Amino acid sequence: MLEIQPPQYFGHLLRGLGALWPSYLAYALSFLLIGQVWVNHHVMFDRVRHVDREVLFVNTLLLMVIAFLPFSTSLLADALRAEQGLRVAVVAYGATLWTAAGLFNIIWAHLRRARLLDPDLGTFGIRAIGRRFALALVWIGSGILVGAFVPIAGVVVIAGFLPAYYLPIRGEYGEDTATDRPG
Repeated sequence: MLEIQPPQYFGHLLRGLGALWPSYLAYALSFLLIGQVWVNHHVMFDRVRHVDREVLFVNTLLLMVIAFLPFSTSLLADALRAEQGLRVAVVAYGATLWTAAGLFNIIWAHLRRARLLDPDLGTFGIRAIGRRFALALVWIGSGILVGAFVPIAGVVVIAGFLPAYYLPIRGEYGEDTATDRPG
């Protein structure tokens, strides 16, 4: 889960704490990814005029997948620690994230199609956010694919997703006005 259990044996506590590095890694990665989902969820819903039942339903599925992430995190940490089953654990972890990214894309597509977005966002902003959400599917999918063959590299690819998605993108707060600025 997203909690880290203390070592069983306290005779060599420092060594026992060091041996928990897979749990620290999985915890940090998952916590930052959950934070990223929260940030992007706000980016998306800050641009919505109102929601309908379909958005509420798919958003509930998104929350269900995010609530499953502690299991995937625990699986990844335990496989790292055991040095067994790592390929399956990385694929399962990535599949959880990929499913969340897919649900983001479904919600965004519905918001666009049903014209539920704030009109001040404009076409440029709508496309910019849509591209970001679509890129997540490719990025995480690549991490899953790499992780199926080289597990640690797959984790690195998935973790590389973090910095890119915490940064704001041009257009997410409305029409691109950079070309309208003097100078």
